[in-house]
Amino acid sequence: MKKYVLVGAGSRALYMFAKPMVTDWSHIAAFEGVYDANPLRARFLSEECGGIPVYDDFHGMIAAAKPDVVIVASTDYTHHTYIVQALSAGCDVISEKPMTIDEDKCREILQAEQASGKKVTVTFNLRFAPYFAAVKELLLQGAIGEIYHMDLEWFLDRRHGADYFRRWHAEMKNSGGLLVHKSTHHFDIMNWWMDSRPAEVHAFGTRRVYGDDRQEHGARCLTCHRKADCEFYMDIEKDPFIEQYYHQAEEEDGYIRDRCLFDSRIDIYDTMSVNVRYDNDAMLTYSLVAYSPYEGWRAAINGSKGRIEVSNIYSNADMKQGEASRIHIYRTDGSEEVVEVNTSAAGHGGGDAKLRKALFEGGIDDPLGQQADSSVGAESLLIGATANRSIAEGRALTLPDISPNFVNGSSLR
Repeated sequence: MKKYVLVGAGSRALYMFAKPMVTDWSHIAAFEGVYDANPLRARFLSEECGGIPVYDDFHGMIAAAKPDVVIVASTDYTHHTYIVQALSAGCDVISEKPMTIDEDKCREILQAEQASGKKVTVTFNLRFAPYFAAVKELLLQGAIGEIYHMDLEWFLDRRHGADYFRRWHAEMKNSGGLLVHKSTHHFDIMNWWMDSRPAEVHAFGTRRVYGDDRQEHGARCLTCHRKADCEFYMDIEKDPFIEQYYHQAEEEDGYIRDRCLFDSRIDIYDTMSVNVRYDNDAMLTYSLVAYSPYEGWRAAINGSKGRIEVSNIYSNADMKQGEASRIHIYRTDGSEEVVEVNTSAAGHGGGDAKLRKALFEGGIDDPLGQQADSSVGAESLLIGATANRSIAEGRALTLPDISPNFVNGSSLR
């Protein structure tokens, strides 16, 4: 039986890892401790999981629990710190996406992993979602031949999308913006389907809805004088989880969960467009908006023998659908085919449960290459991080070489 400890006590940490470890995987996964920078939040998580030991120091948790695996589900900008320290302590690491937020931190992780001989796994649950996996299987079967171009449009609604601008994610230094925090999911799927390395990025980004509106407003929804007529007003006291884990825990660290969407601190983009060229000369056209009237995504894959079209419109961030989703295949000989995939399962269309099985059981067959290591995590986050640089510099940029053997401007890879 492997021993696990958890860093971070937010909703993803609780529902993706903590609760399942004590309810579904306790026969093979011993949950030995939790640490969060906010000790009250860690205690709340512990209580929901039967009294798991709470530590007030990460190093103390490692020393006392002696875990085999450290699960990192803290704020994005802290991922590299805990990953590197866990590797140095001789632990394997499971990291929530994104693995980290920029090039330098990414290189630090890869160097620590190589030096330690331990392993970093990144939790890209969409690879395990049946709809995305079915597309990968069709591509491997040669359904449309060699891939030449992909187009992906992703749109977040004014509830889910807006929420990123209330939280710590709203500052680039914390999250790398949505092009890292959110789009790393999307870039990973495109990389996986493409089966080639991203090489060059040209991006544009701006704020059209959220951010400083130069009008008088409160610091937070709870006490704002404009709450009666604000489209984006959120009552923090009506959500039981947010009320307990964040509102009640504010006094510990000063983190306010319902910050104003129009605050001057916001420096991430809500409107983004990215072009990517891959090593195989195929291309990706990608866009993300965070203020759509409804939520979902659409993608098209163009190949030498045809085109695949897929889309998913859903009403919640969990991506659960009440009916089958369809894959449309259009071939160059004029024939068409429709493949139906069951996407009714909860947990990102069923992806979360399948991912946990791979993480905790291990040793399962992986014919589609769904399990993601640190190099996979690096390639997806670096598209977003390089896109941020491209926007700032106003030009196309090649992806940096962050391999551990990169020395004096040349790679030994």
